[in-house]
Amino acid sequence: MHRPVRDILARKGRQVVVVEPGATVLQAVERMNEHRVGALVVVEDGKFVGIVTERDILTRLVAKERSPRETRVSDIMTREAVSILPTATVEQAMKMVTENRYRHLPVVQAGKLVGMISAGDLTHFIVHDQKLRIGDLVSYITPG
Repeated sequence: MHRPVRDILARKGRQVVVVEPGATVLQAVERMNEHRVGALVVVEDGKFVGIVTERDILTRLVAKERSPRETRVSDIMTREAVSILPTATVEQAMKMVTENRYRHLPVVQAGKLVGMISAGDLTHFIVHDQKLRIGDLVSYITPG
């Protein structure tokens, strides 16, 4: 699939739920629940500095019996989070997600956060695209 990631963002929107590194994990979890998302992009002074995911919370907070009221996002976040360009193809994004078991990819251009895609977004986009292609093929081979 050679369509760019920006096509997914055009369909789903570019809104990204963010959190600052100084927020408590409890505040981050409340924000995740409020927006029904599994990850928050961590920004400091408007710059992308990492990501905090449900997995980070489970492995770096819950499993270590740390307090979500006292622990800061900066203590558990993934600092060197992988991001993707909006010009990357959906195929490249899917490869990153499946090979590395990522569930969320921040979309960054020139150091600026421009969106976020999830494994679910990729799957939905691919399935929708395939349905359109199948419909086109059926129309082409079916006598009218």
